[in-house]
Amino acid sequence: ALPDVRDGLKPVQRRILYTMHELGLTAGAKSRKCAKITGDTTGNYHPHGTIAVYDALARMAQDFSLRYPLVIGQGNFGSVDGDPPAAERYTEAKLSRIAEEMMVDIDKETVEWQPNYDAVRLEPKYFPAKLPNLLLNGTVGIAVGMATNIPPHNLTEVSDAALHLIDNPKATAEDLTEFIKGPDFPTGGVIFDKKAIVNAYIQGKGAITIRAKAEIKERKGAKGEQYDIVITEIPYQVNKAELIVKIADLVQAKKIEGIRDLRDESDKEGLTIVVELKNDVPPQKILNQLYQYTDLQKDFHMNMLALKNGLEPQVMSVKDILEAYIDHRKIIVRRRAEFDLKRAEERAHILTGLVKALDSIDKIITTIRKSSDKEDAHKNLVKYFKFTDIQATAILEMRLQTLAALEKGKLEAELKEKKALIEDLQLLLKSPAKILGVIKKELGELKEKYGDERRTKVVATGLKEFHEEDLVPQEEVIITISHGGYIKRLKPETFKTQHRGGKGLIGSDVAEEDFLKHFLSADTHDNILFFTDRGRVFQTKVYEIPEASRTSKGKLVHNFLEVPT
Repeated sequence: ALPDVRDGLKPVQRRILYTMHELGLTAGAKSRKCAKITGDTTGNYHPHGTIAVYDALARMAQDFSLRYPLVIGQGNFGSVDGDPPAAERYTEAKLSRIAEEMMVDIDKETVEWQPNYDAVRLEPKYFPAKLPNLLLNGTVGIAVGMATNIPPHNLTEVSDAALHLIDNPKATAEDLTEFIKGPDFPTGGVIFDKKAIVNAYIQGKGAITIRAKAEIKERKGAKGEQYDIVITEIPYQVNKAELIVKIADLVQAKKIEGIRDLRDESDKEGLTIVVELKNDVPPQKILNQLYQYTDLQKDFHMNMLALKNGLEPQVMSVKDILEAYIDHRKIIVRRRAEFDLKRAEERAHILTGLVKALDSIDKIITTIRKSSDKEDAHKNLVKYFKFTDIQATAILEMRLQTLAALEKGKLEAELKEKKALIEDLQLLLKSPAKILGVIKKELGELKEKYGDERRTKVVATGLKEFHEEDLVPQEEVIITISHGGYIKRLKPETFKTQHRGGKGLIGSDVAEEDFLKHFLSADTHDNILFFTDRGRVFQTKVYEIPEASRTSKGKLVHNFLEVPT
């Protein structure tokens, strides 16, 4: 359940991707049935049920779960509404180009291998991982007594931070946050509080507030002040269908009042939820209530726990993760260079023999013709011409077309090329600085190839906690108090000037032998003070006074103030 810091993958993910690699399911190849992939994975490497394997495969294909999907899926692989993927017999998949980059050079003795569950074949312990996948795609996992929750990040920002750390090894985690602005979720949204983000990156854990991207728009074709709240991005891992049901439940329970209609207008172009408001309803108040009562605003609890060296679980800062990635790439580049050097030296050795043989080709042909069989010819070449066993074998396998004058020139050119390559590889292996240069060059190329714009907006300031005052619109009201202690709050529009003769409106209905004693104008966010004849004073907000109609009595002051009777 925990990822390896070197490639950012859990065992099941690594086994799925390696199985697809063995099947030749590259990004340019034709996709294959997921049933074939899960079957081969469980049969060869992962001794668990195909359901668990298919769930992991499907998640790697979801562009709303992974910032940079590792699998290209064909068919229904689930949705942000929580719909499950179609059965594995209906869907097809292949590797994405970024997944291919994770396995480049795996056949060059760059990684360690281990026996599979029945010791019939070997599987890689980790991938060469040209990209810092642990930060790019993040991960979620629950192990025994520990859990990990790492958010996804932007490839361009992570690459810039890694390049800076290579050049400045003493840079702190806080320095790296100048490049990595914060998590970059595939579903977009807005994250708040740069200070909280920096602290989470330094400590390896912390809470980051995510909020949906919502706009208040005037309703098309509407007369007067009529507004809609249009939501185009929701927080990471929020189920859209459940979110809409939650809003509907709040409206039905009258916890949020003022919503006329709720529509999901999402399509292939993107996510859109429209909250249609009633006439003359303050839209910011409704939006604040949605943020408070639903998952349009939620906290992402970061806990960057990963396996160091494949064994040791450790909570890591952003610098720890990037250092582990750079150290891993140093080993991969060195092992790859050693492999290429070995192969280049072997080829140069054979080419040297072939070129030498062409210089004495007549004598060599005569020697071979006089030999009794292949083994005898091999011995004679070694004995009379001082060739090595490998060179003698190559000469015996040489085709007649190699005797042409141009073919000799090709062999000499290839030999020269191999000698130059050997020299470059030897210099690389002797210089740690050159190895870092290779890492920087490859990382820069990947940044140019796959880098993209940030999807999640970062707001430097933190969000204050919602108070009831934030959910109440600021507007002018009228407060009336009767002699008998009945109080109520009314909108100013309740009263109007009557310019014609006739019967006037009843200003307020009071009990028999009661009458209005106070008539005040105030703002809903104002404080109102109540003084008693015993020298006590009570304070409350104007919006806490119950709103009532023009003809109602209101409520006794004693009901919401602790006034002794």
